[in-house]
Amino acid sequence: MVLFDHDDDKPREECGVFGIFGNHEASLLTALGLHALQHRGQEACGMITFDGKRFPSERHLGMVGEHFGGDLRTRLPGHAAIGHNRYSTQGRTILRNVQPIFADLAGGGFAVAHNGNLTNSRKLRHDLVKDGAIFQSTMDTEVILHLVARSTGKDFLARLVDALQRIEGGYALVGLTGKKLVGARDPVGLRPLILGKLGDAYVLASETCALDIIGAEFVREVENGEIVIISDKGVESYRFAPQRPTSPCVFEYVYFARPDSIVQGRSIYEVRRRMGHQLAAETPADADVIVPVPDSGVPAALGFSEASGIPFQMGIIRNHYVGRTFIQPTQTGRQSAVSKKHSPNRAVLEGKRVILVDDSIVRGNTSKKIVQMVRDAGAKEIHFRSASPPILNPDFYGIDMAAKSELFAAIHTHEEMVRELNVDSLGFLSVPGLYTAIGEPQRNPMQPQFSDHCFTGDYPTPLVDNEHAESDKERQLSLLDDA
Repeated sequence: MVLFDHDDDKPREECGVFGIFGNHEASLLTALGLHALQHRGQEACGMITFDGKRFPSERHLGMVGEHFGGDLRTRLPGHAAIGHNRYSTQGRTILRNVQPIFADLAGGGFAVAHNGNLTNSRKLRHDLVKDGAIFQSTMDTEVILHLVARSTGKDFLARLVDALQRIEGGYALVGLTGKKLVGARDPVGLRPLILGKLGDAYVLASETCALDIIGAEFVREVENGEIVIISDKGVESYRFAPQRPTSPCVFEYVYFARPDSIVQGRSIYEVRRRMGHQLAAETPADADVIVPVPDSGVPAALGFSEASGIPFQMGIIRNHYVGRTFIQPTQTGRQSAVSKKHSPNRAVLEGKRVILVDDSIVRGNTSKKIVQMVRDAGAKEIHFRSASPPILNPDFYGIDMAAKSELFAAIHTHEEMVRELNVDSLGFLSVPGLYTAIGEPQRNPMQPQFSDHCFTGDYPTPLVDNEHAESDKERQLSLLDDA
């Protein structure tokens, strides 16, 4: 699931998922994979393995390195495992809301974890509870578990297909039974899921960086609307939705994916650098120095520098021991972390005309603080540049995007944003420019190549829960808050 970094005003990412089948160090490899995916969620982590008889499990609040080390093979033995990094978009971060979750079904044990958000889970949950289902968490993941359990399909695959055909939204799912590792990706392809191979073992993960850390090779992306079942027979593929062009979340390119990951055959680092090239062409400014807002603004700032000829300098230093502030769930924690996380490099900033480059602006809270910090360090002028278009609409697919009423660009004119930020000029990458940077000749308005609804309002799936919600909070969260 994905949330916005209220302190960094970044889109707080969906969760990260990882699974492996056919290696007796499955838990160790899963811990490494989750460590590589730590940027996708740092509130909680969990793992379930299968040792031939049992499904050992651990779920923890906090980060992977704090919990999954030491005698892991003894605690979580087995040749197969699934793991999850959480950033909550649904329900408070309490232990019962940590994935993976497990249930004994008629055909045996089934563990599941997913990245994303279901846009009809409130309605499904209501119907299930009315029919006698008992929920133990507020996660939409549990809705999937109940749907599989209640399906009358003739076998596990049929029951899983039945469940997936009833849900709407964006998701990448990993599941584990006593005989199989399962992966599934939503019909639109909003959330990423890849297939890899390590010797005779197969791996499922949210990003290629999780393959790199364990030395696995990339095989392919799981297709939108596809189920992959990995067993002793190898990999089998099934479709649960009609084939259609994929439309992944464009924020994978803007912010979510790690710079060293490959998405759709494209280097995330190179795409972000080209965003900087395009941004420089569209929003030039006379300045002495290009300064990124670290770390996510670095590739775009490098690209801006290359295209403009203005020197690139690290005018802001990030303290990497604070952690990504979007992982802090309270506004107080996020606000206090700004000064701990970023420090001005006065030698670079004093007396200079500065172009500040960041990947996006959400609420504007951190951007204001960064600008003020740079002014206090003696900058002569500040020109703020965002390497993504203005964010005008909330997300309902796993990004904990602010309500529309809190989105900086949605509630201010351009002139008001300039005044609010206290900058000399402000520029955003255009939507066509974003597509150009990713490598598309132009955006197809009839069927966009990427899910860019945060910029355009063009949502790729029905928003069932949103249409019946009575408040912004209900529109953002498909399920009820914890009591």
